[in-house]
Amino acid sequence: AVHPLWQSPLTIPGGTRQSPINIQWRDSVYDPFLKPLKISYDPSTCLHIWNNGYSFLVEFDDSADRSTIVGGPLENQYRLKQFHFHWGAINDWGSEHTVDSKFYPAELHLVHWNAVEYPSFEEAVMEGNGLAVIGVFLKLGARHEGLQSLVDALPAVRHK
Repeated sequence: AVHPLWQSPLTIPGGTRQSPINIQWRDSVYDPFLKPLKISYDPSTCLHIWNNGYSFLVEFDDSADRSTIVGGPLENQYRLKQFHFHWGAINDWGSEHTVDSKFYPAELHLVHWNAVEYPSFEEAVMEGNGLAVIGVFLKLGARHEGLQSLVDALPAVRHK
């Protein structure tokens, strides 16, 4: 049975720092002091794709500062650990988060960890400043060659 707090997709149990988040455009505030986010990814750090039983993850070698983000609201450099997608059974919804209550067909999450403050991803996960996740809302559109090569590899990770 579905938990009563999860009866609608926009219900948010557990406080204001939980997923899913409904980003309300009218409540957003421009920060003139926010620095640009610098993204530097080395494709050769990609290790493998694996099926965790409910999604697939693309995992990266995070033993050194080779695929990183820095700047923006971040006080430290963060290393890319993995990326994964959220999607739905139909094209109308699938994103974890929403903007003004609007769902997107899918959402990409690029998960990074603070290797300056913490010795491992597992320890960083437990801390408030341990992770930095870039969320990208995805729409249906023209064929994307980079994404297609990933989709073509998915049948190879059919089983957990």
